[in-house]
Amino acid sequence: MLSKAKIKLIRSLEQKKNRQAEGLFVAEGPKVVGDLLPYFRPRFVIATRTWIESNVCPSDAEIIEVTEDELAKASFLKTPQEVLAVFEATDRRTEKTSDKTSDLRLQTSDNSLTLVLDDVQDPGNLGTIIRTADWFGVRQIVCSHGTADAFSPKVVQATMGAIARVHVRYADLPTFLSAVPAGTPIYGTFLEGENIYRHSLSAGGLIVMGNEGNGISPAVGRYITDKLFIPPYPTGCATSESLNVAIATAVTLAEFRSRTYK
Repeated sequence: MLSKAKIKLIRSLEQKKNRQAEGLFVAEGPKVVGDLLPYFRPRFVIATRTWIESNVCPSDAEIIEVTEDELAKASFLKTPQEVLAVFEATDRRTEKTSDKTSDLRLQTSDNSLTLVLDDVQDPGNLGTIIRTADWFGVRQIVCSHGTADAFSPKVVQATMGAIARVHVRYADLPTFLSAVPAGTPIYGTFLEGENIYRHSLSAGGLIVMGNEGNGISPAVGRYITDKLFIPPYPTGCATSESLNVAIATAVTLAEFRSRTYK
């Protein structure tokens, strides 16, 4: 039976301060919960009998069988999907949730791409960016403290399980970028940048994406080594003022990866 105390705990995790205080976050649905189980410890799982009978959970996890009506009382979704899990925020791969600059700097030393998000505030955008990063093999995202919380229910659901495979860290971006090894390219998207389809792109480096309304802040922009622009088509015709940041991230990553296969 699902207690009122557990429902109250689940509902409280909609707020960032409670997620941080408890060290917990919520995920829902067979796909998302299934992807997260190998990487995060479930504090407890509430699920229908159908889901429980066809899935395996860690032996130390509390499993609570519920009806669909009971699940609906706890769910953040309009249409609950068989299972809701409350996970510990500690990543089993690293056994920590640290966002220390020293930890981040070490991860930029190899020949890989790292996304840097400067105050991306919409949860749907952040979730889509994490999912897109997963598709294009980007395993680390470094976010400003003004970026939406990657473990909010809306973001977790929007990642469709990608949060299990993409490390998301938070840091003071100017401090982080100032510590990036010399010679590491730091790309950023700007309306006054160079045509991304004609500009030389490296296999590794950092790609900075800015706020939905204001773009990349001056404090972060001073560290950009290569300013890129995604041109509209056809050139010279009236068009939207800019691309949605999640779409721009997808286009940018696709172009970087396309160079790998040429």
